Amino acid sequence: MRAAKFFIAAQVETGHLCPITMTRASVAALASDEALRVQIMPVLGTNVYDPAFMPWWQKRGMTIGMGMTEKQGGTDVRANITRAEREGDYYRITGHKWFMSAPMSDAFLVLAQVEGGLTCFVMPRFAPDGTVNALRFQRLKDKLGNRSNASSEVEFEGAYALRLGEEGRGIATIIQMVSLTRQDCAIASAGLMRSGLAHALHHARHRSVFGRHLADQPLMRSVLADMALHVEATTALVMRLCRAFDHAPHDPVESATMRLMTPVVKYWVCKSAPAFLHEAMECLGGNGYVEEGILARHYREAPVNAIWEGSGNVMCLDVLRVVLRERDSAAAVLAHLAQEGGDLPDVKAALSATAAALGQPDAEGAARNAVESLAVAAAAVALKAVHPGHAALFAQTRLAQRRGLMYGADDLTPGEIQGLLARALP
Repeated sequence: MRAAKFFIAAQVETGHLCPITMTRASVAALASDEALRVQIMPVLGTNVYDPAFMPWWQKRGMTIGMGMTEKQGGTDVRANITRAEREGDYYRITGHKWFMSAPMSDAFLVLAQVEGGLTCFVMPRFAPDGTVNALRFQRLKDKLGNRSNASSEVEFEGAYALRLGEEGRGIATIIQMVSLTRQDCAIASAGLMRSGLAHALHHARHRSVFGRHLADQPLMRSVLADMALHVEATTALVMRLCRAFDHAPHDPVESATMRLMTPVVKYWVCKSAPAFLHEAMECLGGNGYVEEGILARHYREAPVNAIWEGSGNVMCLDVLRVVLRERDSAAAVLAHLAQEGGDLPDVKAALSATAAALGQPDAEGAARNAVESLAVAAAAVALKAVHPGHAALFAQTRLAQRRGLMYGADDLTPGEIQGLLARALP
């Protein structure tokens, strides 16, 4: 239910979804400290946004941001050099963060080095005595998109913080929230594509060129139908992943599905969004490229979901890590997919090839191709539960046939095109 709401919100404006994502995901990390969780949750768990600049414990609602990456390390957070020194039951943190997301937040989860190793901390904007904490924001990043959500560079000058989790277990603590943030990246990207499709279809139905509406012209219909097929499969795949999150605590196969497929889904859905939105803009011609419409904004927004919370290569490495460490669980997920989608064109063959590729000792070099094949096969299987006919069409055009690089390069029948277009935007 939350994913559906997030999916709809992303079609309007995705910038504010970043602090929503981090605030929600922080609950998983807070589980490492029951006393701190109980203290924060009454304020964190409200559905009220309180913009007042005051200590979080005096507010009606709060948001939480993150500060993990440093200029010398980036994704490799083990290279972090920010230090934390203990003073009684709290710590003083000194150092910097190259990216501090949502700096307007009321508290932040940060990583810093202590004697026991890299450790996670909660750093509030205010110290317990009510003074502003020693977070010195150097600048806001001048980003390509996502401009409605600030990202900052910050220096800590002995900033007050509370340890979250055990010393030296910072990555293990923070990893609890990573799957949730990656899930939201995929949901938001699917929402952006859905919005792009809706705007392209609406424009085509009302724009007349050469004496006919664009939506009635064969070439445009092929493009729009192919785009509609992609969005329907993408949405089904994302919601299938969310179902795995729901059932993971009680179902071993769903739990394994969550661990294996989260990086797979994030990789494929988020990386496909920029090209898809470019095509949607082109459907509107020059009007799609100007700022009066929403598509230029969507187009600038799309890359951040593929980059944030682990870029494409990081996702592929995470998939390999799951396959290596949990061979039986990963095999069970692939077998379950093959069973559910066995009658779809080339799904079994794609899953077999994926398993073989990911199981090789030198699998890293071929990981992108294998992960993409797994995502496409899983999308076809997920769509089968929603619309079996379109699932077969998706598998046929994405797996069984040699596909062109552009939308509209598939040979769909007039009936298939009409069915896709009618379903995409009634």
